[in-house]
Amino acid sequence: MVAFFLPRASDDDQAERLYEALAEFAGCEPAPPGRRVQAIAFTQDGARWVAEVGEELRGQRTTQQLRRGELLERTETLTATARVLAVYPGTPFVVVTDAQPITGTPSEWANPFPAQPDDVTWFDAP
Repeated sequence: MVAFFLPRASDDDQAERLYEALAEFAGCEPAPPGRRVQAIAFTQDGARWVAEVGEELRGQRTTQQLRRGELLERTETLTATARVLAVYPGTPFVVVTDAQPITGTPSEWANPFPAQPDDVTWFDAP
C-alpha cells in the first residue's frame, strides 16, 4: 500500500486542501483518512480500465474472432491523455482527472466521470 498523495501537491497540507477542493468540484464528499482510493479497475464499453492517482488512464480490450475455424484472440492496449488527480468512493465512485475544465487538456472522458469498480486499491491509513 502507498501513503496518501495527490499529484501537484507539494506537502501533506496542500494535498488535503486540494483533495477537498477536487471533491467540491466533483460534487461529492471527500473520504476520511483510511477510506481514500489509490486506484480502481472498472469496465467501460467492453474494455477493462484502471484509474490510478497520479497516472494516465489506461485500459485493455480483448476481442475474439473466429477465422477459418480457429478462435483468434487479440488484446489492444488503450490509453487516455487524462491523468487521474483523485478517486472518491461512493455509488458510483467518482474519478477526477487533469483534463478540461481543470486544464486545457482535451479528453474523450468527461471530467469528473462516474465508474463502478470491480477492484479497489486503498491508500494506507495514516
